[in-house]
Amino acid sequence: MQKFPAILAATLACLLACGVVVAQEAENSAQDDAPADAQARATGDDWIDARLRDMDTYAARHREPFVDEIVRYLEAPRALVDEALAAGGMRAGDVYYACALARASGRSCRTLMDAWRTDGGWAGVAERLELEPAARLHPRIREDIGASYRRWARPID
Repeated sequence: MQKFPAILAATLACLLACGVVVAQEAENSAQDDAPADAQARATGDDWIDARLRDMDTYAARHREPFVDEIVRYLEAPRALVDEALAAGGMRAGDVYYACALARASGRSCRTLMDAWRTDGGWAGVAERLELEPAARLHPRIREDIGASYRRWARPID
């Protein structure tokens, strides 16, 4: 019976060590991917980029209101938004931006999402689809973001 506490302590120590190694590997992987991810997500507007990152947090806690917002006010099909968030490899902020950019530019949300996946970032999308300059589209997107934050009763700054 005296061996049991020693075995239990050794087992717990091993599990703890394994957990630390896994956490460190995940952190290192996230740090390695961060620059490429940030570049792909960059819209060319720091204010918009900050709100899109915040939307990732909001949508993680309030998925249905987030999806409802995009469907109702950015006129995106619910199935498309659900698919993009579930298995489409897009974060919530990117889904919002795709649909807001689509609305501001007169394109479909699906077209912008597909282009983002193909081009690997918003800069490539704007170039390939020959969108109007960001200076003309971003004020409209900022208005949409502000309206969404008011409806969510979420502080914007």
